[in-house]
Amino acid sequence: MTPRTYTHPSVLDGIAAGASWADPTMDPTAIDWTPRRAAAAIPFPLVDGRPVNPYAPTGIRYGRNELGHWGEQQCADAIVTATDTYGCRWLLMVERSDGHGWALPGGYVDPGEDPTTAAYRELAEETGLIVRNHADTTLPARYVPDPRASDEAWMVTTPVRIHLGDGCRGLPEVTGHDDARRAAWIPADDLYAVVRHLADTYSGVVFPAHRDLIAHALTH
Repeated sequence: MTPRTYTHPSVLDGIAAGASWADPTMDPTAIDWTPRRAAAAIPFPLVDGRPVNPYAPTGIRYGRNELGHWGEQQCADAIVTATDTYGCRWLLMVERSDGHGWALPGGYVDPGEDPTTAAYRELAEETGLIVRNHADTTLPARYVPDPRASDEAWMVTTPVRIHLGDGCRGLPEVTGHDDARRAAWIPADDLYAVVRHLADTYSGVVFPAHRDLIAHALTH
């Protein structure tokens, strides 16, 4: 079988527009991979000068699929929870504007930015929620099984857990901004409760890349 090659037209449009999220070169062998590999959260190999997803195959051997970068893109996601006076746990989620479903607030880590700082920044940008004086836990970086990835372009995220407290008499107001179509507090006793509520209330689904991350966060 011939290895599949694919880069989404939106990536080509981003390159043409000079977007910061898209590497301008169509030839990954032209990139100096030494600093990128040194900064990678998860080590990855090169084959003939081309990056290889450490969790390949994805079904797309060459090209970037829907991602703008070559190789690893580091992201950060905020796992924001609160427990109400009835003992019910809630999870803050956003509906992505790209049609890939409901996800944790998060996004790219800017060059030189600390992942924890990035998680708080993305949280504020996507939901309007500014969190201060709450305990947080930054978890180890983990691979994201993103449906937009390829064998040559993939995502790694640093999850940051933020618990707003137990016995909350009211949840903070949130509104979708930036890359989020809307934001909402979702009942989250477990992943099944999240999936059921999104389906029943919004006819929505969980972003596939975040299913395992959410399930792990809700059980640990």
